[in-house]
Amino acid sequence: MKKVAILGRPNVGKSSLFNRLARRRDAITSDVSGTTRDLKKNVVTISEDREFELIDTGGIDESDALFSKVAQMSMRAAEAADVILYMVDGKTLPEEEDRQLFYRLQALGKPIALVVNKIDNDREEQERFWEFVEFGAEAIFPISVSHNRKLTPLYQWLEQYIPPAEKSAAPLQADEDLSLEQLLEAREEPEAEEKKIKVAILGRPNVGKSSLLNALLGEERAVVSEVAGTTIDPVDETIVHDDYEITFVDTAGIRRRSKILGIEKYALGRTEKMLEEADIAILIIDATAGVTELDERIAGLIDKYRLGALIVVNKWDIRGEKEYKEAIQEIRDELKFLHYAPILTVSAKTKQRVQRILDQITAIYRRYTRRIPTSKLNEVVQYAIRRHHVPSHHGQVVRIKFATQFASKPPRIALVVNKPELLHFSYKRYLANVLREQFDFEGVPLEIVARKRGERSEEE
Repeated sequence: MKKVAILGRPNVGKSSLFNRLARRRDAITSDVSGTTRDLKKNVVTISEDREFELIDTGGIDESDALFSKVAQMSMRAAEAADVILYMVDGKTLPEEEDRQLFYRLQALGKPIALVVNKIDNDREEQERFWEFVEFGAEAIFPISVSHNRKLTPLYQWLEQYIPPAEKSAAPLQADEDLSLEQLLEAREEPEAEEKKIKVAILGRPNVGKSSLLNALLGEERAVVSEVAGTTIDPVDETIVHDDYEITFVDTAGIRRRSKILGIEKYALGRTEKMLEEADIAILIIDATAGVTELDERIAGLIDKYRLGALIVVNKWDIRGEKEYKEAIQEIRDELKFLHYAPILTVSAKTKQRVQRILDQITAIYRRYTRRIPTSKLNEVVQYAIRRHHVPSHHGQVVRIKFATQFASKPPRIALVVNKPELLHFSYKRYLANVLREQFDFEGVPLEIVARKRGERSEEE
């Protein structure tokens, strides 16, 4: 798939163009210079099913250490791209820095277009656009992303470098000679296992989420800085491990609500939306600071969205004198929400034990999507009842008649009970613990609901 990178100095409208081409509000936009810091990618389709990977880069600005890193990553994206869109602000006069950056990109020998944004009307085009012709660009486009003005010529230029999708063969027609039995047999074939896993990386600012993502990918994909709150846009990247396609989403660091300001409010909203779509959450804990109240709140979010969970204790190499058993016990005591989550101690900086995270992710996902045969489930429930009888309620006998799993991701078990409202939550917790012992649900939340015979929720 061809790659198209959008580059330019800060605040020229790169993320707005990215969103326009992607036809969705995916990248956070604001008037704050330097809002985009990490690379943002999306697969985009234009006319005749022409697909390409669009890359939104951070503004090229070397005014301080953080933005120098952003600039380096943006230039690497340009080197890896097949087509480059260099964007400038048409509201201002051309700057020498823009000329030099454009010539530097032009020297890469790739198709490159100069995109002059914020040309909102014909008068502005006549007065200012022609100042940019002196760049000597072969392809130059005066546009206004916010007004959706004159974008078609840019799309047409892109079409020259993005091949149309190959036409797929006509679908097979049903064979009239197939018997009804054969058709039913074909319908009852088990569905193929879903091999795509979406993993959210969560944590407080500056616990090493972006460093961990880079260590997992084996390349610098997200900007790492001592500045807390460097990541704003959720950054996603996909790798293949053990035949699974794992998409990591590095989210903005979650702060106390009283400290969330400006564009970070958008970032928090994006994080919560992304959690609705995720399968597994990795909660990063800073080994040098231990579990804080904010970590507990983030653990609560993972519990709220019923995600598979893995706790990763980062910076283990600089933790100080703390012993392993002591550190793990403290985390277990503080994060009771995630009692089912395995804990890994790692160092993103030295890559110590980082690759074990991938093995844990695929193992947790297999448990997260697991379905237990009804016969085996009932055997274990009956065993649990024999070991510890269902307590009566003020003399009223409570009987569990049957159990069945009605959903996965996460596993959900329905118990058919004569008086479901009288089944105590502590007994449901006991049953969940027995099921965990027998079926290995490490890393997975388990939900048990009590129902009368014939009573079902929409999900069931």
